[in-house]
Amino acid sequence: MKVSFPYMGSTIVYKKLFEFLEHEVIMPPKPTQRTMDLGVKYSPEFACIPLKMVMGTYLEAIEKGAKVLVTSGGHGPCRAGFYGDTHRNILKSLGYDDVELIIFDAPQDNWKAFWRNVQKIRNGVPWPKVINRMYTLYRFVQKLDELEKMVQKIRPYEINKGQTTQVWNEIQEKFDKIKTRKELYKVYEECKKMLLSIPTKEVDEKDKIRVGIVGEIYVVMESSINFGIEEILGNLGVEVERSLYLFEWINDNLVPWALRPKRFKEIIKKGQRYIKILIGGHAVETVGHIIDFKERGFDGIIHLMPFACLPELVTQSLIPKISKEVDIPILSLPIDEQTGKANMLTRIEAFVDLLRNRKKGRTKEVFVNEFQQHADEERVVVV
Repeated sequence: MKVSFPYMGSTIVYKKLFEFLEHEVIMPPKPTQRTMDLGVKYSPEFACIPLKMVMGTYLEAIEKGAKVLVTSGGHGPCRAGFYGDTHRNILKSLGYDDVELIIFDAPQDNWKAFWRNVQKIRNGVPWPKVINRMYTLYRFVQKLDELEKMVQKIRPYEINKGQTTQVWNEIQEKFDKIKTRKELYKVYEECKKMLLSIPTKEVDEKDKIRVGIVGEIYVVMESSINFGIEEILGNLGVEVERSLYLFEWINDNLVPWALRPKRFKEIIKKGQRYIKILIGGHAVETVGHIIDFKERGFDGIIHLMPFACLPELVTQSLIPKISKEVDIPILSLPIDEQTGKANMLTRIEAFVDLLRNRKKGRTKEVFVNEFQQHADEERVVVV
């Protein structure tokens, strides 16, 4: 089958998945303004940006010859649960009756449907091969995420600007060529050495700034949507860590609850202090990670959300209260097709300045955006 998928984060993982299942992979192009324009043209106006950008990606993948599109579904009372069917209806209305859209909803929601989809994409590959290759892919994702976390810790202190990003691109090219588990471990060690050989400047621990990035999965993980926020922060001398990495997402969502990592359950518990019912999306995890980042000594939080995303709007409404109670600055950034990079960059730079001043004891202010109307509180600055 000529298979493609939405473009989100390190897409070589999805490419490798379908290569291991012996499909012909049609790589979707990295989202551009054209992708956005296509998505906006054919999507409902009220839909949030992930639906529109994925719609544009599907159309570009179909132009390249894709006949099967594979994606994940939504979970809980969030509009994302309807996005798969919405995409399917739009494709049908555009005359793409020969394109199949396979939607993987959470296995615990419908095991039978999940199993039928597994059988479809298994592509007749014998089960022993599938199990062996999926285990290789599992370790592939783990090692790639470990290297990406190293990138996020090295980039702020690199002496030659841009070198870490260049090495990261080379690492992804090397991972793209991996065929076996043996190759994986060998390449991983080579890539670690490449990162550790990057010249960096010495920075005292007390002067380091660390920011956690939380929010909806697509805007957090896809750099073409969030304007490469991790690189922006790195170039400003800030270490970053996301609330979402693909390896952790697999462990947190595809593993039965009883076997899920203890840390994930602790994050949920922390989030449920503020959101006690299931509202869909990543709202509970977002709040839980804010608390967790604070407890781990991070200096600030950037909250990314698609404009009008209902679960993240709930999170956003809680941010002034959380920010005050746990004493951590939080910058909330809604993103849609009208968002401009210059505006976002200005706000991020101002936020980083605030974090540096707090670090030096010059201020105790907490930074929130104009939608969080708490100007009467003396520790809150509205910008």
